[in-house]
Amino acid sequence: MALKEITYYVDGKRKKIKVKVCDTFLKKSLGLMFKKNHQPLLFIFNKNKTLSIHSLFCKPFKAIWLDDKMRATKVSNVNNWKLNISGKGKFLLEIPTPSGNQ
Repeated sequence: MALKEITYYVDGKRKKIKVKVCDTFLKKSLGLMFKKNHQPLLFIFNKNKTLSIHSLFCKPFKAIWLDDKMRATKVSNVNNWKLNISGKGKFLLEIPTPSGNQ
């Protein structure tokens, strides 16, 4: 799958990143689970809403919930084996991080 470059904003600062797009049920369901080395993922949803995630079977990652204008509504450093991590957005970025470097 080809990577797509996106632009998003955290605290008013513009950031660019190359991501794999997760726009199907299966891609959204798997996310970063069972992945050792992986590219950042962008999850796309139909509208701004509360999005809950977990980090079972995942290595640590940064989760960034984005509104419909690609502005961060929440940023969270997620350790493995956590349940019910939520934020509000239309998009969700999951960015793998080296253990301890979040």
